[in-house]
This record gives sequence, C-alpha cells and structure tokens, in this order.
Amino acid sequence: MSRVAPPLSLYVHMPWCVRKCPYCDFNSHGVRGTPDYAAYVDALMADLDADLRDFGAAVHGRAIHSVFFGGGTPSLFSPELVHRFLDGARARLPFDAGAEVTLETNPGTVEHGRFDGYLAAGVNRISFGVQSFDNDKLHRLGRIHSSQEASDAVRQAQDAGIDNINIDLMYALPEQTLDGALDDVRRAVALAPTHLSHYQLTLEPNTAFAANPPPLPDDDAAWAIQDACQAYLADAGYGQYEVSAYALDDRRCRHNLNYWRFGDYLGIGAGAHGKVSDANGVRRRWKTRLPAAFLATAGEPARIGGESVIAADDLPFEYMLNALRLVDGVPLDDFSQRTGLPLDAIAAPLAVCIRKGWLHDDPACLHTTALGQRFLNDVIEAFMA
Repeated sequence: MSRVAPPLSLYVHMPWCVRKCPYCDFNSHGVRGTPDYAAYVDALMADLDADLRDFGAAVHGRAIHSVFFGGGTPSLFSPELVHRFLDGARARLPFDAGAEVTLETNPGTVEHGRFDGYLAAGVNRISFGVQSFDNDKLHRLGRIHSSQEASDAVRQAQDAGIDNINIDLMYALPEQTLDGALDDVRRAVALAPTHLSHYQLTLEPNTAFAANPPPLPDDDAAWAIQDACQAYLADAGYGQYEVSAYALDDRRCRHNLNYWRFGDYLGIGAGAHGKVSDANGVRRRWKTRLPAAFLATAGEPARIGGESVIAADDLPFEYMLNALRLVDGVPLDDFSQRTGLPLDAIAAPLAVCIRKGWLHDDPACLHTTALGQRFLNDVIEAFMA
C-alpha cells in the first residue's frame, strides 16, 4: 500500500532555562550571562530554510498543522522574538486555519502583561510547567517558582485572553503521599485549565536525581496515585486520551496527537528532532545539541547532528511506540497509510497481543485493553523486529 502524507507540524526548540532541574534529561542549558536570543531566532530561520531545501517536495506546499515551542524555557524569549519567528515561518509555509501554536512556559519566568504579547504574536495555547502545588516538593524538584506564582501565572494568561491552557503535573514525587498527589490535581483543576498532563517522575540516566536518587514512592504506591488521580480527573470532566494526557471535550493537544499518530514534523533548533515521510521512506533528522554549536553552524550542513531512514522491519515498532499510547486507539488502516506497509506485516504480533488480552479483537481499530494499557511496554515490544 502506498504511504499517505500525514499532517505536518513544526517543533521549535528553545534550549535555555534559568536553572537545570535535577530530574531533567532534556536538551536544556542553564543561562550563563545573557544569551543572544535575537541571534538564536535568526539561526532558527536559517535552520528552517535549510530543512525546506533539503526535504524539498516532501514538505513543499504542505500546511503546518501545529507549532510547539519547547525547551528549555521558551518564555525566556520575548513576545517580539516569538512573533518574528512565526511571521517568518508563515512567509515560508502555509498554516492551517486555526493552527494550534503552543508555548511552554515556566511560571517563574513570566512577567506580568507578557501574555498579551504572546497572544498578539500568534500563540494560542500555553503549557505551564507547574509540576506540583506543594512548595516543599517544588523545592526538592529544583523548580524556581512557588505554588502561588504558578496559580497567578495561569490566571494572568486567562485574563490576557488565552483560553487553551495546559498544566503539567508530576506524581510519585519524593516522599509524596496519595493525599498530596490528589491535592496537586485538585488545585490544578480549580484553575480550570483545558488540558492536564499528569506523568510519573522517573529517574533518567545522566541526571542529578539518577546520581543521587531521592526517596520515591514504590511501584504499588505510584500505581495507587495514578489510579486515584485518574478517577478524580474523570469526575471533573477531563477525559484521558493518552497515557499521561487529559483534556476537556475538543481540547486535546493537536501537536502531540500528531506525534502519537505517526505524523510528520520539522524539528528546528538546537537538539530538535524531526520526522518526514516521502516516497522513499520515513526519515528522522536531529540537530546538533549545544546552542553554541548550533549558532555557529546556522543553516549549514554541520547543524545536523544526524539522520537516518527507518528500516522497513523497524516501522511496526516505531508506529506502535506512538499509536498505542492513545487510549481510544487508532484506525487500523492508519498503519498502512503512515508506514506504507501492508497489514500482513503486523499480523503475527497482532494475533499474539489479542490472544494475551492486550489488544481488542477489532478488525477496524488498534486499541489496547485495560490490561494492555497496564503492560503497555510489553505490548509495544511485541512489534519489535
């Protein structure tokens, strides 16, 4: 079956933050001195121009479905610089009517009144990295904001007219109790966001927490927290649509849905990853990680940290790694449309997963059962080459 071009998104990486958090394994770098943010936006435009040349017909004429400014802390960049980038991107690529444009924000870096500027720049969705409303937990996580500052920042964005807001929360924090985790969720819901991301703190390699692990709840306690918080969010009207994502009706994150549905995305900026499909296959590309190196090679081949074409044997695993995170599943036909492979390529592992009770026996939809959601890693591994 021939591959069908999926939606195209744009991921823009802003690599600086005020201070690196001890749990963070993202490509983020604590600010030293005053970075030249304007020069970095110029480098982003040069990177986008070079990618458009390199990918050619694979992206030419395709409309941008969503934009996500991630980091690091994108709110360190002024609204004027965000505006400049979005104007430049729109001059180079068509945007869907109503394209979702998200800016990640640290409540500790927001100045009063800036949200008006981000809205005028074209940002229509804000994602707040709150993580907890418990000041002790925020201190242990290395966050630079207080609980009150987090609440104030969300309200300021709402007062500015931004009506699509996500709050990131983590659970299974150091010495966190079930009541403490539920209180975080209650306080988030009280702010009336449209979306919540609720994910477990994990110890990632090469982080300060991995080198010096804090006392975390055990697996049973973490599962009890997840179960109770999930039930509370459901009662509050936030439907779970992905392993760690909850939203009000019609407020699911379009950008992340494109990832999970194996869509395409250009990755612009230091360390950014992208994925583009064409007649020759599915190509991944990532950029050099260090901001100084990215700035020094703006628009040049040396800005590329690496790239590869996903082997046909690996496509089933790559597809399931994303699609099976969705609670409602995906149409079975999407597998062939997004990978170019026939359904026969997954017939054997599909049968195994159905027999084990991990996937529903549905000829139209790839859809995990409740058991499959609990053992999701095992389900996905069944599709490895």
